[in-house]
Amino acid sequence: MQEKVYGRTFSSGNCSIYYEVQGDGPRVLFFNGSGLTLESSSMLIAALARTCCVAAHDQRGLGKSGVPEGPYSMSDYAADGAALLDDLGWTTCSVAGFSFGGMVAQEFAVTFPERIRRLVLMCTSAGGLLGASYSLHELVSLPVQERLRRMPLLTDSRFTEEWLAGHPADATLVAEAAQRITAQKSTNQLKGERMQLEARKHHDVCARLSRIACPTFIAAGRYDNLAPEANSAAIAVHIPNARLRVYEGGHLFFAQDENAMREIVAFLHGAP
Repeated sequence: MQEKVYGRTFSSGNCSIYYEVQGDGPRVLFFNGSGLTLESSSMLIAALARTCCVAAHDQRGLGKSGVPEGPYSMSDYAADGAALLDDLGWTTCSVAGFSFGGMVAQEFAVTFPERIRRLVLMCTSAGGLLGASYSLHELVSLPVQERLRRMPLLTDSRFTEEWLAGHPADATLVAEAAQRITAQKSTNQLKGERMQLEARKHHDVCARLSRIACPTFIAAGRYDNLAPEANSAAIAVHIPNARLRVYEGGHLFFAQDENAMREIVAFLHGAP
């Protein structure tokens, strides 16, 4: 049955959450990366929605969702996902998370294991003894020009000026990231992003990963300096039914390696 594309706002605790549903196929709840909204991550969401029914939301503090008083916790972000499923009437579904969204997806999976059929973790970390992703809360405290200088090589260790001059597709990815860094933001936007990064700083599910029993696909970029490949490998060891796949790319491997989205979507459709 075709599920139409639509947007809706509902209340999760003290926060209004805006979400959209698009596509047709296996049901997937998608969690977004740090500072990203439905608009800024539309390419990845659309890639999933080509053959899946994807529910994705602006996480609390971002986009069209509310910016309640903080602090926010990782459990808040996971609970927002569960409340979204309740609003949709979805008892279970698959869950996919990118970067910070992969952290939230892990928190969701260890808290609501009965609600997940399949789990996809993209370029993320478990925190604690299994390794944390790069300290973005420290990066955002730097002057804009310094952030612009550092971001390419954090995104992909190959992204020197020489590399980007010869790889226009990668240069476009860097230019899009630079636009997000230099964009003018309201006080509320900055507040929501800051509280998200504060929650991210305390992420640690390493002692609880064994609670995840569903089939799990862990995807990493070989040249990722934001969420290093080693962090994904550590997650794979601690989730009983997990498979690790390393792609030829960095933090945005899904846009760099043509095999990535094909294999992720195939897993969501039931492939081993």
